[in-house]
Amino acid sequence: MLFAVLLLSYTALFPAVSPKASMEEKLAYLQKNSQQPRPKPRPVQFTEQEINAFIAGGGLKLPAGVESLRFEGSPGVITTYAKVDFDGVRAGSRSMNPLLSIFSGLHDVVAVAHGEATHGQASIHIDSVSLDGVEVPNFALALFAQKFIQPKHPELGIDSRFALPDRIDNAAVGAHVLTVQQK
Repeated sequence: MLFAVLLLSYTALFPAVSPKASMEEKLAYLQKNSQQPRPKPRPVQFTEQEINAFIAGGGLKLPAGVESLRFEGSPGVITTYAKVDFDGVRAGSRSMNPLLSIFSGLHDVVAVAHGEATHGQASIHIDSVSLDGVEVPNFALALFAQKFIQPKHPELGIDSRFALPDRIDNAAVGAHVLTVQQK
């Protein structure tokens, strides 16, 4: 009985912060810290749970055709699970190439990538992509990226390199956590 009273008292004094709210607080901190003349270099960790709750709760505008998105991290590796309507992704673009016909309709997509970020620059290499459990050949994936992704986002492809926002100097993917540090 005493344990139950202590637990209720604790939860009343320290209400649990939802993973989405925790993510929002950390993003706000990074944005505010980036505006300082000398940002504090304190590492900030985002858990998978926070990231995925943030995305599921509408905190990230998903690209056209992407119906759901979930991330899983292990050291240096990002695995992405998505439900993608490729007709929505390809909207407004046509191709007569029969190799690209696999990229139509609604599919469960799993992408595995290696990533690192240092000196304000992120590098990501897509290792593999599968649609409904069937691995997509790299040449077909490269062709899809060139035809449908790069016209809208020229910096993205099988190998992508881009600047990090908010004066983030480095980022590291660990076991179920992403750690970023500003400079």
